[in-house]
Amino acid sequence: MTCRMKALNWIGTVLCCLVFEASAQPLRIGLIGPFSGGTSDFGNSLRFGAELAVKEINAVGGFMGRPFELVVRDDQSTPEVGRAGAEDLVLKEKVAFTIGFCNTGVVMKAIDVFQNNKHLLMIPCSQGTRVTRHYPPEQSYIFRLAPHDLLNAKFLVAEIVDRRKLSKLAIFADTTGYGEGGLQDLSAELAQRGLKPAYVARFPMSAVSLTDEMRAARDAGADAVVVYTAGPLQAAAVKDRRSVGMKAPLFAPWPLSGRNVLEIAGPAALEGTMMVQTIVHDTFNERRASFLARYFRLSREKRIGSLMAAAQTYDAVHLMLWALFQTKGDVSGDALKQALENLQRPYRGVVTTYTRPFAPNDHDAMTLNMLWLGVWRKGLIEYYYPEDARQTSYVRRKEGQ
Repeated sequence: MTCRMKALNWIGTVLCCLVFEASAQPLRIGLIGPFSGGTSDFGNSLRFGAELAVKEINAVGGFMGRPFELVVRDDQSTPEVGRAGAEDLVLKEKVAFTIGFCNTGVVMKAIDVFQNNKHLLMIPCSQGTRVTRHYPPEQSYIFRLAPHDLLNAKFLVAEIVDRRKLSKLAIFADTTGYGEGGLQDLSAELAQRGLKPAYVARFPMSAVSLTDEMRAARDAGADAVVVYTAGPLQAAAVKDRRSVGMKAPLFAPWPLSGRNVLEIAGPAALEGTMMVQTIVHDTFNERRASFLARYFRLSREKRIGSLMAAAQTYDAVHLMLWALFQTKGDVSGDALKQALENLQRPYRGVVTTYTRPFAPNDHDAMTLNMLWLGVWRKGLIEYYYPEDARQTSYVRRKEGQ
């Protein structure tokens, strides 16, 4: 074959590939979260994490020449709106799969839309324990890349009771599904140690102050406070704790780490308060530092709303890409479910390296050893324990592997 013929053949091949890629239909992915409202810090971080992952995947050709396309719905932190968004994505838009939800009450209102239609839902934010236990994992199409609240409760009780030898816990929990689940999980962990809460405060999300509740916790002799609620009321708790002269340390799951908590409460009120984290902002981990630099360029934010929401969502999109390669493009719920339960290739993510994160009887990717204790110091979240900061580059894989 002459050089001219080889050149023509090569040009023809390139043109055919270009035509194929130009005509390839986008692979449409549902994305749903609270992009407005009281938990929008978490929702918008989720969105930017997903957008960054999609941008990177599309830059290298998407999936087999098919670009990823996000179909976005705002659930406004409202259960009814979330369900309508879920129905729109699954039944009308017919997206390949869906990533999203930050609020437990919202996802529980919509969860049957995904399950009944065998539509795979990957949750990178919502931590309510019942989300992945509402349906038996063997039949469920619901997966999660965030620590569930039973893990948070185990972690917090181990820290407060076992490590610090404190035993009079005051539990503050809002009246949403998230607050109710957190209260139940924490109370169950205490009961295993023969303990009961010294004080329990319940309050609606419409509350504007927790001063009376914090004063009552102080008067009950509480030696630790644990708060289960969203950002604005986390801020109220830390401010009111300070105003009533409550000296007991304050702990919380991840909502305490949100940017809106800092903006509302201020660094002085937050100083020394602690929360459960899967990831802490640092520059010692190369993968993490690279992710943060790209995230800030895309979002143009000066301070990230929720690093956990952004990083876990970014990792969720890439894990779904791994599953698609394994199914050879089959986006049916059964095919994606089987692939996620039997991932054959590890993914080196931002939060951790995922090696078989799921199993047929386990749809939660996180285990207790993958959690850190974070602390607010001078307006920044740091590792509470210096030894954790020194081990930030260590890979913490799922227990049992």
